[in-house]
Amino acid sequence: MPRDYYEVLGVSREASEGDIKSAFRSLARQYHPDVSQEPDAEDKFKEINEAYAVLSDQEKRSAYDRFGHAGVQGAGGVPDWTTMDFSDILGDLFGFGFGGGFGRSSARSRSAPRRGGDLQYRVHLKFEEAVFGTDKEIEITRDEICETCNGSGAKPGTSPSRCSTCGGNGEVRQSRQTIFGSMVQVTTCPACSGKGEVITSPCPTCSGRAKVRRSRKKVVSIPAGVDTGTQIRLAGEGQPGINGGPPGNLYLVIQVQPHRYFRRRDNDILLDLNVNIAQATLGDEVDVPTVDGDTVLKIPAGTQPGKVLRMRDKGVPHLRSNGRGDQLVIVNVHIPTNLNGEQSELIEQLGKSLGTEVIPQERGFFDKLRDVLGG
Repeated sequence: MPRDYYEVLGVSREASEGDIKSAFRSLARQYHPDVSQEPDAEDKFKEINEAYAVLSDQEKRSAYDRFGHAGVQGAGGVPDWTTMDFSDILGDLFGFGFGGGFGRSSARSRSAPRRGGDLQYRVHLKFEEAVFGTDKEIEITRDEICETCNGSGAKPGTSPSRCSTCGGNGEVRQSRQTIFGSMVQVTTCPACSGKGEVITSPCPTCSGRAKVRRSRKKVVSIPAGVDTGTQIRLAGEGQPGINGGPPGNLYLVIQVQPHRYFRRRDNDILLDLNVNIAQATLGDEVDVPTVDGDTVLKIPAGTQPGKVLRMRDKGVPHLRSNGRGDQLVIVNVHIPTNLNGEQSELIEQLGKSLGTEVIPQERGFFDKLRDVLGG
């Protein structure tokens, strides 16, 4: 009588598909006849696969849960696990491709065209350059197709020859017989490194690499509104393709330098503005810096510390749409620490007057206070 399949894999009856697959991977690696030294490894390996063939199939698992082994018996009184394709699991474990009736090789032809690699270049910008955009000259070092041999790697007048070891396939195969049938191990051809051809007379310029390393300068346009971390893709400016494949891309990664006054929050620009107590109390009009130049800002009377004043459309242009953000001015009321005699006297008068219900000559007093404080 066969053992319980859940017991064979060491999982509970509530095990998920992932748990079952994980258990099978572990046991298959342990008891595979080609790697295990245990005398009964082949029988255990067959039992493990028999259990996995049933429990990994929802329909068979349901029948097994209801009727036991009788519910999943095929011809000959054993589960029909021989039709199961284990190549996705055993191929991952042991690097085998399967021949005969057990799946197909997962090796991809190395001579097929492949896309070139991507490159990355960091661009440093001043705050204003990031806001309004700019043109930057960059210098990129990358591989380029050798002009002497036109990318063949062979000396002009000669050409690569077909590899005699792999017959031009770029890979060699070794077949072995197992309990599953014919298993094929595929490896990269050691003679041609998977290229399928060998160069007997290398190009003197590239030494057979088919590529040369060059540095080139290029002027790129940086759009308005970029910020630190923004990536700009330049299609086809990366490494050249392999075997005639398309080139990769060049990605410009933006790094914005801090500004002396401004900070950025999304598309808004933040500015801290110091005013004295007289300006905050009576209100005032002051010149404030913006990325467009100095602009007059009205400070309302009675402005409290931390008040945020919004200057419309003085922020950063939207990167992928029209319009701009705003400039947000955070008002800080500056409390003086070193006062002269006149200033101290006025502040003292202010303290006394603020402690009574009636403040005489309020407007004239604050005007004088603002004058002596330098507002």
